[in-house]
Amino acid sequence: MKILLVEDEFDVGSAIHRTLKQEKFIIDWVQNGEEAWYYLQEPLSQYTIAILDWMLPGLTGLELCQRLRARQNAIPILMLTARDRWEDKVLGLDAGADDYLIKPFRMEELLARLRALLRRAPQFQSQQLQVGPLVLSYSDRSLTYTVPDEPPRSTRLSKKEFQLLEYFMKHPKQSMSRERILNYLYELDAERVSNVVAAQVRLLRKRLAEIGCSDLIETISGGSYRINQRYAN
Repeated sequence: MKILLVEDEFDVGSAIHRTLKQEKFIIDWVQNGEEAWYYLQEPLSQYTIAILDWMLPGLTGLELCQRLRARQNAIPILMLTARDRWEDKVLGLDAGADDYLIKPFRMEELLARLRALLRRAPQFQSQQLQVGPLVLSYSDRSLTYTVPDEPPRSTRLSKKEFQLLEYFMKHPKQSMSRERILNYLYELDAERVSNVVAAQVRLLRKRLAEIGCSDLIETISGGSYRINQRYAN
């Protein structure tokens, strides 16, 4: 899951970024509203949730909320602010924030609020993702493949294998370019190794072969990948 953190206070942003990295989230951290808007408009980013400070250089967190909702963007938003008056809370929620956390706060509360937002997000209300005979489980990162007249075959996936297969299964009819996969699996400012996507796909294929799905991910022209359509149909 990929999170956009927008926080201009360096100490606060560093602490949140460090905590979320420890929890195995993929984090893009920016420190002003204009840059955040650019990131949010990037079609390859695919953010799961946004954490927005209220007071930011450029666009405020409140203005970012309003812009997103005006464009029918339903990304869950957690607003961070030192404003603790009830009138401010109402203003933030009416602007489109899904939750509101007052500074200073404990990281345990931040994580709990993120978990609550993720549980309410439509894409995470189901604990499983299914494409044809394949079922991906969020609870234990397992993949189960069911063949007629045979017992189901299952395997456990690593974090990156799960994220990559989840991305493919959420877009079963689409081809995924190397750039799209990179931007989904890694922070935008992370150092990228040129063959990292091919290496991740190779590892995933090896794991899939264990349950008889070695042909699930196919390479198509231009170096892109997609789910083999005999599984997707």
